[in-house]
Amino acid sequence: MAWQLRLHGVGNASAVELGSAMATIERDGAPWLTIDCGGEGLTAYQAYYGDMPRALFVTHTHLDHVAGFERLFVSSYFDEARRGRVRLYVPAPVVPLLHQRVGDYPNALAEGGVNFWDAFQVIPVGGSFWHDGVRLEVFPTRHHWPETAFGLRLHGSMVWTGDTRPIPEMLARYADAGELVAHDCALHGNPSHSGIEDLEREYSGALLKRCLLYHYGNREEGEILAARGYRVAHPGQLVALDEPSSVRAEPA
Repeated sequence: MAWQLRLHGVGNASAVELGSAMATIERDGAPWLTIDCGGEGLTAYQAYYGDMPRALFVTHTHLDHVAGFERLFVSSYFDEARRGRVRLYVPAPVVPLLHQRVGDYPNALAEGGVNFWDAFQVIPVGGSFWHDGVRLEVFPTRHHWPETAFGLRLHGSMVWTGDTRPIPEMLARYADAGELVAHDCALHGNPSHSGIEDLEREYSGALLKRCLLYHYGNREEGEILAARGYRVAHPGQLVALDEPSSVRAEPA
């Protein structure tokens, strides 16, 4: 069984040319679980797969990560085969924030009679959840405000930090099995995001070698990060992943 990570966008909120930070974990060449639903990212997803996501994990609710939800609502609600079946795995503290951002509008349709969440199967999650027979782990990150942003781990395969400052204590626990670590990193940090000097100060050389840097500001920044010897993500890139070690054993 082959596992891969397809990057739909790798930029920050202002880096339209790089696309909004969003990716899909693929299994055997098919989309398996999508991370976030930004506007440019959703467009890239549609362009590549010719379809809309059927299962998503939401890291947090800044608009560059959730702006695609209105389009996703329309495509899901008006397709009877998809209505109420598109899975949204949302960290429990993020559920009310997501509702405020994208679901809390009078009459989801002008005709009335429809709730925004009728289009989806919303699954609040805690420290872990199961998707399609595989266990994934969820952990808090350091982005903007406590308990508003979360990362995702596919054990033995990959970690997606989402937007974050350095989180050495979390990665010591949630990236201790050799995983690829897709990490927020620009050339310069700020109170909500990591810069390369932040990561160099906080992380070991061994961990940095496993990092795939995304959420940077423009192509020039990406080239500078790469020139410093780091692995930098690019829009549309496909990254091979190790087989996860959290697959449920089938009953005998």
